[in-house]
Amino acid sequence: MITSSQGLLQQLRERLPDLPNAQGKVVQLLLLDPHQASRATVEQLALQAQVSMPTVVRACRSFGYESVRDFMLALAQDLAVSGSHLHRSVLDEDSAQQVSSKIIQAAVASLSELGRRIDTAMIDKVAERLALARRIDCYSVGAASTFMANELQSRLFRLGRHANAIFDAHQRLVSASTLGADGVAFVISHVGRMPYTLEAAKFARAHGATVIAMTQPDTPLAEMADLVLGISVPPDAVMRVGTEAYLAHLLVLEILMVRLAQRLGPQVAFGLQQFKQLLHKHGFDSAEYAGFTDNDSAVDQRTAASISQPGSGH
Repeated sequence: MITSSQGLLQQLRERLPDLPNAQGKVVQLLLLDPHQASRATVEQLALQAQVSMPTVVRACRSFGYESVRDFMLALAQDLAVSGSHLHRSVLDEDSAQQVSSKIIQAAVASLSELGRRIDTAMIDKVAERLALARRIDCYSVGAASTFMANELQSRLFRLGRHANAIFDAHQRLVSASTLGADGVAFVISHVGRMPYTLEAAKFARAHGATVIAMTQPDTPLAEMADLVLGISVPPDAVMRVGTEAYLAHLLVLEILMVRLAQRLGPQVAFGLQQFKQLLHKHGFDSAEYAGFTDNDSAVDQRTAASISQPGSGH
């Protein structure tokens, strides 16, 4: 193995312009999200970079490493000492343009990976269970999960489902004990190991309810749920649940709600259209709600103009 006083990440950046096109694609992928790339397999890297697996091997060997495993170990070690604590793709010396580009590209790459891994069969199983449920109670803990639970409850409500978002630990236990066999406890926790959330999920299942979990795979919550919407995103450098996790959860919820609406039938789509028109006409930001009309606005404009005229006497 060739050694260098430079870190591997710096070598990747400096040598990128001189690499063959196919190997350059591999290095670009590595630089886009080095944390995620360091945990990927050769097959995954080849698929994401749209090159062959031998090309990935050649790219790693071109930097003096005998195997991809040795290369990834060196990359992980370099990240441990040189990685930014602001964002996994950003270096401390990056410009505003580089920060913007890297964060957006990392989010796009993360969502693209979500698209490849999403279990559409599970989405449909969850949609079917929600369509049949008498009541759906959404449980969560923490800012990110609470935001998602509120969003889920709002969307279910618009689809005509009887849904609640419950955040108080004691109220969750009351909910869990009254859901019954035709009820659903929809538990959202990206971390998937919050004690009070796990207790509520366990209690709901013990009382016959179906437990649906939106969480990372292989968490305690995923293990105890009847149906699991597994969401995997790279870890955030600052937050336990970062921006990419937010985006991934929202997209999965969007897909789930569309599939649920399709299952409920055309009358639901018609109801959503009517609801949108109602808000447009009578919502808080509408002219009708504020007591204004186009004629009122025109009168106000003429009045303002007359006041501004010299010698108007006002």
